[in-house]
Amino acid sequence: MSTVSSSSSTSSILQQAAQSILSGVTNSQLDVNSLVSALVTGASAAQSQTIATAMTSDQTQLSALGTMQSSMSSLLSSLTGLDDGSIFTNLAATMSGSGITATTTTGAAAGSYSVNVTQIATANQISSKAYAANATLGTGNLNISVGTTSMTVALTSANNTLSGIASAINSASNNPGVTAAVVTGTDGQHLVLTSTQTGAANAVTVSADPTVDAGMATANFTQVTAGQDAKLTVSGTPIDSASNNVTTALSGVTLSLTSAAVGTTQSLSVATNSSSIVSAVQNFTTAYNSWISTVQSLSSYDSTTNTSGPLLGDAMLNSAVNGIASIMASGIQVGGTTYSLAQLGVNLNDDGTLTFTSSTLQSTLAATPAMAQNVFNGTNGIGEQLSSFISSYTDSVTGQIAQRDSTLQTDLTAQQTAETNLSAYQATLTSQYQAEFTQLNTIMSQTQNNTNYLNQLFGGNGAAGTMNKSS
Repeated sequence: MSTVSSSSSTSSILQQAAQSILSGVTNSQLDVNSLVSALVTGASAAQSQTIATAMTSDQTQLSALGTMQSSMSSLLSSLTGLDDGSIFTNLAATMSGSGITATTTTGAAAGSYSVNVTQIATANQISSKAYAANATLGTGNLNISVGTTSMTVALTSANNTLSGIASAINSASNNPGVTAAVVTGTDGQHLVLTSTQTGAANAVTVSADPTVDAGMATANFTQVTAGQDAKLTVSGTPIDSASNNVTTALSGVTLSLTSAAVGTTQSLSVATNSSSIVSAVQNFTTAYNSWISTVQSLSSYDSTTNTSGPLLGDAMLNSAVNGIASIMASGIQVGGTTYSLAQLGVNLNDDGTLTFTSSTLQSTLAATPAMAQNVFNGTNGIGEQLSSFISSYTDSVTGQIAQRDSTLQTDLTAQQTAETNLSAYQATLTSQYQAEFTQLNTIMSQTQNNTNYLNQLFGGNGAAGTMNKSS
C-alpha cells in the first residue's frame, strides 16, 4: 500500500514539475523553491517513511519491554523469603500481658518462657542547691562524670552562672552522656543534671576547683532519681540489665520493659511468624495479578478498532507467560507427596488471576506448618522455580529482555544514522536542483526576451514589425 502511494505521489510531483516548465516556456517564471522542494520530497519520501516506521516500531517495542521488565521484576521481588523458604524460619515473639514488648532477631528459637519483672532501669538525676538568679559561681574547672567517663568545663566570667554552665555542658563535644537544665523554684534556681543512660553504673558526679563555688560538688547535690538496673527473671533465671531493652537474657529476643511490667509475671511465646508469611503470600498474589493485567494489555486486540497491543503474538512474551503459568499449575513433590498452592488458599481463576484466602493459609500454618514450607521450599518449591525462571528474563546482563532491548537499541541507532544521512542527501539534492532550475529560469527568460525582440523587429502577434514598416 505504501509503495503504490509513494509512486502516485512521485508521479504527481513530476507532473507538477512538467507543468511548471511548460508555464515557464509560455511566459511564466518558474517557482524554483516550491519546485525543488517538491522534487526532493518525491525523491526521498519512500525512504523517509521507511525510516520513520522502523523508528516508531523500535520505540514502541522498547517501551513495551520496559513495562514487561517492570512487571516481572515486581513479581520477582514479591518472592523474597518465599523463593528460598527463609520466611518460614522467621519467628515472632508475643507477651501475654502489658508493659513488655518482645521482638526477635537472628538466633531466636521457638519456645515458651515465663518473665517476671521486679524493677525497671532508671537514669540517675541530681539537683544542686538553690542559687539566686544569675548568681556567679567563681572561676576554674568544673568536672562532670557519668560512670567512668568525664568532661571538664572551664568556668570564666562569661559563663559562670547556672545557665552558662548548663549551656557549656549541653554543647560540649566530649559530653559523657549528661543533660543539664536550670529549674527555677520558689527557693531559687537549681542546676539539674540527668544521665542519658539508665543503670546503676551510670551515676552522675560533680567536682570543682577550690576557686569554684562549693555547691558545685556531688555532696551538695540532692539525688532526685537513683540510677538503677532493671531486674527480672526469665524462666526462673535472675537477670540484671542497665538498659530497659534487654538483649542478653534470651538469644535472639529483645525484651523492652516499661513501668507497667513491674510486679507482673507474663508468658513469652516465640513461634513461627504467621502474619509475615500471610503478608508475603498476599503480596505475591497481588504482584502476580498485576503481571497478568500487564500481559493482557501488552497482547490485547480490539476487533472493533482493529488495534492491538505492542507485543501481540510476541514469542518472548508468550514464552514467559506459558513458563510462569506452567510452574503455577504444577504441584511440588516432596518426599513422595504432592503439594499445591490451593492447599495454602491460593487458587487459580479462569481469567488467569489468583484469589487468596488468608484464613486457609492461617489454618494450614496452625495445623500443618510443614505443608506451607514444602510448597515454598528452597530446593524445588514454587517460589524457587519462579525466581529462577523470571530471572532468566529480567537479569540486567544476561536476561532475555535485556538482550532484546540491546538489539532494538542497535537498530534504533542505525535508523537514526540513516535519518541523518537522508537529511544530508536531501540538502545536497536541494542545492543541485536549485542551481539547475535557476539556470533554466535564466535561459527561459533570455528566450522570452529574444522572442519579444524578433516580434518587434519582424512582426508577429498582430504587430507589423519595425523592419516591415520601414519597407
